[in-house]
Amino acid sequence: MFAKFSNDNRFVAYVMEFNLYLEDFNSGHITQLTYDGTKSIINGTFDWAYEEEFGCRDGFRWSPDASQIAFWQVDASSIGQFNLINNTDSIYSQVLPIQYPKVGQDPSSAKIGIVDIQDVRTKWIELEGSTVQNYVPAIQWIGTNELLIQQINRKQNHLKVWKYTLSSDKISLIYEEQEETWVDLQYPDITSSHWGHNELTLVDERESFLRLREDDWRNVHKINLESGSGTRVSPGNYDVASLAGNAGGVLYYHASPENSTQRYLYRADLDEGQQSQRLTPEHFAGINKYDISPDAQYAIHTFSSTLNPPTVFLISLPDHQIIDTIISNQMYSDQVASLNLPAVEFFQVITEENIEIDGRMIKPDGFDPAKKYPVIFHVYGEPWGQVATNSWIGLWNIFLAQQGYIVIDIDNRGTPCLKGSAWRKSIYRNIGKVNIRDLGQAATQIINFPYIDEEHVGVWGWSGGGSSTLQLMFQYPDIFHTGVAIAFVAYQLTYDNIYQERYMGLPQENVDDFITGSPIFHAGNLEGNLLLIHGTADDNVHYQNMELLVNELIRLNKQFDMMSYPNRTHGISEGTNTTRHLYTLMYNYFEEHLKK
Repeated sequence: MFAKFSNDNRFVAYVMEFNLYLEDFNSGHITQLTYDGTKSIINGTFDWAYEEEFGCRDGFRWSPDASQIAFWQVDASSIGQFNLINNTDSIYSQVLPIQYPKVGQDPSSAKIGIVDIQDVRTKWIELEGSTVQNYVPAIQWIGTNELLIQQINRKQNHLKVWKYTLSSDKISLIYEEQEETWVDLQYPDITSSHWGHNELTLVDERESFLRLREDDWRNVHKINLESGSGTRVSPGNYDVASLAGNAGGVLYYHASPENSTQRYLYRADLDEGQQSQRLTPEHFAGINKYDISPDAQYAIHTFSSTLNPPTVFLISLPDHQIIDTIISNQMYSDQVASLNLPAVEFFQVITEENIEIDGRMIKPDGFDPAKKYPVIFHVYGEPWGQVATNSWIGLWNIFLAQQGYIVIDIDNRGTPCLKGSAWRKSIYRNIGKVNIRDLGQAATQIINFPYIDEEHVGVWGWSGGGSSTLQLMFQYPDIFHTGVAIAFVAYQLTYDNIYQERYMGLPQENVDDFITGSPIFHAGNLEGNLLLIHGTADDNVHYQNMELLVNELIRLNKQFDMMSYPNRTHGISEGTNTTRHLYTLMYNYFEEHLKK
């Protein structure tokens, strides 16, 4: 796995059976670099939790001069084993064991080694603190002799950046960042990549690095590698969504100062800072994402809006001129244009707690404001998803609108909207509370719109959105009459420790927050129609959540409907016709209960 060439192209290194290997291209000789790899002692790659929550997969880094390889060794020997059951591929069931650290359980131990490819000796780097109670989500070479190491504590509210000097075997702390809530490594914005990009962006001829950090707003700071001193680069009075690139002393980033439902490209001077310029032309109103070339002369520009499917262009910078259309999506766009497309509107409501909530409303074809329509809310509600965006609405939403439904997406506090740090961090230790109050109170306002049939209100969501759906059905039964919850967390203590402890703290300190913030705690309030959907081979949110909730609803004598998809994972996409079946099931359920 993860075969990577050395800079001089003389060698390739790779991982096989949890050990690192090196192959010489000239001689064909293969050298084994580590020997202790097992399913529990993992060299050069990661366990389930690191991969899922930090985006870590490839666990080794060549030095620039190809003389050393820095790598992770993860010790998962103390991690509990969760067994998934495959009942469909044989007449006898098969067990698929997964090392999965649940909330409150110790994480895997992780340490960093540097192996010399000549003498095949490994030098282990001694970091401050426990290897179990701290995570190491990123390492990177900043020269042939120096390695940057990012270390974050188990609560994930104290980030440290270390510089290790190979020749002297010395390590020094060059930067640290603390929050009362949590510190993000990569921010979960619609414009950012969530996988394998935890490394710090180096600037000023590798003398400084960039960090997105929170004060009142999320801003870009430039940190000197020697002194650790920092200066703010972005303007400071609005959120930076994500970094897009840099070159020639100029920073490029995504933002949308006036409207959190959109994203555009901005630039600012890395030296002077604070003065910014928008580069995205006005006619690209919607979501714009840029992958900028190393010299910042060109970019791959991806654009979509509510009724415009994604298109991809090669552009020049900074003039933003289109050089070539890489993906026009013309055939698809023409087919979409032939449909009866709905009208899409954005709106805001103010909750009783005086919180402004953004909403996106998709209206039925031939909408008549004098009539009343059933409504289906779509929610996510947690820190890793924003849904009310000016992006392509997709065929599912178009189909629902064609069938006479109003479809509404809304975003609560705690979601990654560009509304300031307090908005995003208010969900700390409050998942299942603050977010659900915002959604419920917003819906209370929305169903009073004169064209909404307040007697026929549905809601659905997937993963975190499935959990939010359950909460709304249980905590606001007078508002929501029909719900479809997919791949949901019913009980927070069943989820993985990295994600849930980041946003909820440690259950050893505040276990009541985990319990009272779980949907299962409120299940006794169910009054409406509830459809539960889960894949039995979900390695992310275990099918255990379905069974725990089903047992509780049975105990409470609450009637409900359920659909288990055998041997399907979190995306419930495996197998012939699965996706079509699932969406048909959802549609039929809404038709049965919202069209009475």
